[in-house]
Amino acid sequence: MALLERISAGLNRDSLAGFDGRHLRQLIRILEGGSMPKPCSLELRERVVNAVESGASRRAAADWFDVSASSAIKWMQRRQATGSVAAKPSGGSISPLEAHADFVLALVVRQSDLTLDEIVAAMRKRRIAGSRSAVWRFFHRHKISVKKKSTGSGARARRRGSRSAALDARTGYV
Repeated sequence: MALLERISAGLNRDSLAGFDGRHLRQLIRILEGGSMPKPCSLELRERVVNAVESGASRRAAADWFDVSASSAIKWMQRRQATGSVAAKPSGGSISPLEAHADFVLALVVRQSDLTLDEIVAAMRKRRIAGSRSAVWRFFHRHKISVKKKSTGSGARARRRGSRSAALDARTGYV
């Protein structure tokens, strides 16, 4: 939404005044399913904040450095609140399963041949929310390999050593 806030309201009136190509490229990238643009550099943020602290208004500093006024305002608020204008970390999240890592890892140590569904069932008995894919991602993060059980009833090729030997014996090529 921050990008849409930077786009001039005049666009609603079929006017391109105050709208530059940079904003258009960002909007197209977002609408086509691309990722959000990267945060502005720390150096740019500090230059805008230093200009404001030197006496410029937030909006004037934003215009001077070609950033949105809302960015300059937010950077000033962040500087006042935390003493830094660095961007917040983006991306990534912590799985709710990490809070129960000791239980899940101990379960695998006790019984290394459990399937993902059996692990999920054991978690449900302890009222730990999770799915098979969440457990798989948890194991992937912890570099634990979970192999499928070999039940012997799969559709795979089987060697019949005695049969091929009998065939060879009958043909005389043994």
